[in-house]
Amino acid sequence: MEYVPGLEKVPAAESAISFIDGHQGILEYRGIRIEALAENSTYEEVTYLLLHGELPTREQLETFTTRIRQARALPPALRDLICTFPRDAHPMAALQTAVSAMGMLMERGRIHDAKVREQQAIEFIARIPVIVAAAHRCRAGEEIIDPDPSLDRATDFLRMLTGETPDAFTAHVMNVSLILHADHTMNASTFATRVTASTESEPAAAVAAAVGSLSGPLHGGANERVLRMLEEIGSPEKVGPWLQEKLARHEKIMGMGHRVYKTKDPRAKILQKLAVELFERRGSSPLFEIAVELEKQAAEPLGSRGIYPNVDFYSGIVYNRMGIPTDVFTPIFAAGRIAGWMAHWIEQMSANRLFRPTQIYTGPHDVPYVPIDRRTPEVSAT
Repeated sequence: MEYVPGLEKVPAAESAISFIDGHQGILEYRGIRIEALAENSTYEEVTYLLLHGELPTREQLETFTTRIRQARALPPALRDLICTFPRDAHPMAALQTAVSAMGMLMERGRIHDAKVREQQAIEFIARIPVIVAAAHRCRAGEEIIDPDPSLDRATDFLRMLTGETPDAFTAHVMNVSLILHADHTMNASTFATRVTASTESEPAAAVAAAVGSLSGPLHGGANERVLRMLEEIGSPEKVGPWLQEKLARHEKIMGMGHRVYKTKDPRAKILQKLAVELFERRGSSPLFEIAVELEKQAAEPLGSRGIYPNVDFYSGIVYNRMGIPTDVFTPIFAAGRIAGWMAHWIEQMSANRLFRPTQIYTGPHDVPYVPIDRRTPEVSAT
């Protein structure tokens, strides 16, 4: 057997949900390019596509959208629980806890029923952004804003989060951001979803595992660190010396590079274009100017090694300009990725086999047992 660190390039499942060509910079959902979906679709339509495998008709989309909007309201017990969380808790910890609690309030034991699975998927997809907004407002000492079923997901999410109904362009930016994060093949959080689902656990366990995986700085948490990095640089004029120092120390540039993409992440291209228009409307941002300069100066030393901006490089800048707190960036990622997690959960359950990889053992064999009275540090070490 050959050990492959991180299971890099080792197939872990067969899936028809999304596709990446890392060398060509292609991302597709169910065969449709991400550029076309970002330009033309709503998040609700993309969610239908991921769950059902094809774009909906107008009637199908209206019915599906209505089901999601009607499922947004949080159970009173969950709503009350969220406001008991410590105010200094990270929003991702709050989200993971709330997801587990949500599982206690859902129907259990019927995950082999396809209709039940779809309804449970809709409930998670509908409620994750509501939980994110509620947890944020509670920790800020503000009242929770209930969802408005007359509004689309992006508009209502921003309204519940900030307390103000966004203008059409700002809602459009959020809609596109959610679409871009909706799925991304076998990333860490999706793999966590499928591994947990393969035990035939309830879906809340799979989603909680996914949220925990997403919280790490090498996955969804990277967008927070990108913003802190840009703040650390301070100005476009300081990019050159800062970059040279980082390269000399062989340190990672946050938001640069991807395990799959060897060219610029197509999602980063879309977000960068949105950022330009957002700043034209709202005024420029020093952080955006620093990011553009950093990408420019990093092109030669890093591009030759296949290291380019990924989706995290520009997402945090966009959210920051929209007035969203830094530690809410990764929960927004989860609010988009929940559609992909649920699609993978349903796909896993449709032809399930328990994940049980092997290992390459590197420890000793036939070690004698030493009674406790005869043990010394030296004996224990051997």
